[in-house]
Amino acid sequence: MFGFFENEQAKKIKGHLFNLAALAKADGHVDDREMSFIITVGKKNGVSAGEVRKIVDGNSTPASDLPHTDSERFDQIFDLVDMMLADGTVDETEMDFCIDMAEKLGFRKAIVGVLVRKISQGVKDAVPREHIKEESLSFLNYNDLPKRQ
Repeated sequence: MFGFFENEQAKKIKGHLFNLAALAKADGHVDDREMSFIITVGKKNGVSAGEVRKIVDGNSTPASDLPHTDSERFDQIFDLVDMMLADGTVDETEMDFCIDMAEKLGFRKAIVGVLVRKISQGVKDAVPREHIKEESLSFLNYNDLPKRQ
């Protein structure tokens, strides 16, 4: 799927898979459930399991484009948080990584911790993804509004 002339969407997908791989490696190893999760995300986006494994095994930094909308940013941070929870334990390094990635994806530093924890709690409580997304985007929009005096 990825060639010399990668389009913008392919770069975003590759960058997202690379970020998921980096999170999986944050605790020192890639658990089978984490690998399975990354492969599922890859397949959902048209990337073969073999290509996903190459991305996970690689150590290079991809040339990826950051998402442009809050919805795209949410989808990426949601997958990162979901991946963090995939092995059943939340390592502080993984939580810090998710918070750092949320900031790098363009979310304001003042709210990234709350956002990551909100997503994490929703996933643990088996709240549907779209409901968590709707609530989170409302939260983001509310916190981006100018404060009234």
